[in-house]
Amino acid sequence: MSDSEINLDFDRENRTGLAEAIFCSGKSTTQLLTICRRIIEQNKPMLFTRLDADSYAEIEAAYPSMLDYDPVSRSAIHQGPAVVHDMAVAVVTGGSSDVPVAREAARTLAYYGYKSLEIDDVGVAGLWRITNRLPELRQVKIAICIAGMDAALPTVLGGLIPGVIIAVPTSVGYGMVKGGETALRSLLVSCAPGITVVNIDNGYGAACAAIRVLNQIGSTR
Repeated sequence: MSDSEINLDFDRENRTGLAEAIFCSGKSTTQLLTICRRIIEQNKPMLFTRLDADSYAEIEAAYPSMLDYDPVSRSAIHQGPAVVHDMAVAVVTGGSSDVPVAREAARTLAYYGYKSLEIDDVGVAGLWRITNRLPELRQVKIAICIAGMDAALPTVLGGLIPGVIIAVPTSVGYGMVKGGETALRSLLVSCAPGITVVNIDNGYGAACAAIRVLNQIGSTR
């Protein structure tokens, strides 16, 4: 492999407020190791997404303790944040099957130094579960709401809390969920106005949308 296959954008955060992240799915071990070497040479922090356990093991063997790896979200962090901001974002799941996507969002937020309120398994089939958490949810600036099947939870929250809502449809469910397409279509026609929708299973993208908002309005310190 030629090193020319790798062209890292270390200046992106200065331009946009969001640093480059390494999407690991589809990359060879050789490519990932080259990326790690470049990061170490430049002494730069980095977020890795969709990093499977086998690829992580290869990196760990070559560069011990370089990465903080989370197998649930399949994410890894090189160098944690220097500053940790007070909690301004909630990450909410409809069901436990949505947790891997939620953890990707929470880990992305953590990489940028934002704590998150994580609320899991509060889908609308038992509506009391979400209504019991409304006092907490009304205090956050942004709620990332993650749901599969009919993805009703973000719409319900859209009628109950004042903060920014970023909805993430997931591929969870049977038959007609069509890998998350039904959830995505449901959210795109939500009757709750002002909901932002990202792509299927895209916890990383939802967190980046939240960070763009926070970078503009400022998070409570």
